[in-house]
Amino acid sequence: MRRLAVGFFVLSATSAAFAADPPQKLSITVYNDNLALVQDERRLDVPAGRTRIEFKDVSASIKPETVALSGAGLSVVEQNFDYDLLTPAKMMEKAVGHEIEIVRTNPGTGAQTTEKATVLSVNDGVVLRIGNRIEVLRDDGIPTRVIFGSIPENLRAQPTLSVTVNAATGGPHDLTLSYLTNGLSWKADYVALFDEKQSTLKLQGWVTLTNNSGTSYKDVKTQLVAGDLNIPDDGMNEWQRQQRRGSVRGAGTGGDNQASVADYYLYTLPERVTIAEAQTKQVGLLDLQGVEAKKVYEYRAAMFASEQEPSHADVDIDFSNKGKALPAGTIRVYLRDEAGEPKFAGENAVDHTPAGSELSVKIGEAFDVTAQPTLVSSEKISRSRTRYQMSYLLRNAKGAPVTLELRQGGLWRDGKVENESLPSRRIDANTLGWSVPVPANGETTLTFTVDSGG
Repeated sequence: MRRLAVGFFVLSATSAAFAADPPQKLSITVYNDNLALVQDERRLDVPAGRTRIEFKDVSASIKPETVALSGAGLSVVEQNFDYDLLTPAKMMEKAVGHEIEIVRTNPGTGAQTTEKATVLSVNDGVVLRIGNRIEVLRDDGIPTRVIFGSIPENLRAQPTLSVTVNAATGGPHDLTLSYLTNGLSWKADYVALFDEKQSTLKLQGWVTLTNNSGTSYKDVKTQLVAGDLNIPDDGMNEWQRQQRRGSVRGAGTGGDNQASVADYYLYTLPERVTIAEAQTKQVGLLDLQGVEAKKVYEYRAAMFASEQEPSHADVDIDFSNKGKALPAGTIRVYLRDEAGEPKFAGENAVDHTPAGSELSVKIGEAFDVTAQPTLVSSEKISRSRTRYQMSYLLRNAKGAPVTLELRQGGLWRDGKVENESLPSRRIDANTLGWSVPVPANGETTLTFTVDSGG
């Protein structure tokens, strides 16, 4: 059937429906969850009484249960989404039990013969009854056409939403069609060029829009919602989500007057865009210059325990997004080499971040800065409290001194430090932090004793 030429002869085409004019205003709001809200405004000349309006340019991935059509003087009677698309194979399937015409052309003479046939089956091939014989329609080199009397009513050349309305009066009506659709998504990507000597970075942000909804959107106002909708289920638990995100050292308090809806940030693209079907489009989001930044060596311990081998410290780039809230995305960091050429240094994902937050982006691990913890002693002092004595050997094989930020987790909220070789600070309810200087080509030992609380 792949090579079968098919002719469509429509014998009758009476219908109470009419196709809606193209939209006058079209806007989409795209969420992070492969979901978008389409809002479509049109002026249609609707006759009085009951009429079926066909919208042939809606998304092929529409969620029919979310459709809403509103207009003054109109009431919705019913709506249907027809997505059984018109193809030669579908035409043949719908013809089972019905009569068609088979037209064969003699390759030598060009003469055509036409026979009426009844379609008996289309399972793994087409079985026909022609007169008193049963025949299998096959590609045997003889040019063959199939003529159908009409197109079945529920087959569509493209996905079509039909809405039956009841109009109190005839004439022009302003209608608003809205619906949710899958197949539209967006993400944010950032490029950070870090100048270590100047302790600054340049941050550029891009929005990447992807359209796999089955429909193109022309000249649309586009808004982006940054936030995690409560739509079960993305298949990941919270611990798995946190592992793929960068750190926010301190949450900001906004201050950039970012638009919002409910508790989500709302970003409006500066110009109307056209997003074609099966297209990925990038649009500029932000361009920040001279952002204060620094390189940080960091080691994190989740519990009080020894390690047999030293571990490499993480290399982080710390900065503040003082001027702009950042949607969740991936930050790719570039550093200049000795010749001044930018080189890719690493990347990490960041969560939705309010303006004024202190961010830390891990770009890799330090080859020559290490930390090795040793649990010197562990003493149970009550049913719920334990005293831990820890020693950390921090080594630096670089030709210049460094400061290693050590983070020790595992405390309870009322845990406390009993003694320490360097002063600590409380990072959060469960974590202590030390800024430990380590000399060039040298080492430093940090010791402390804590009551873990309980």
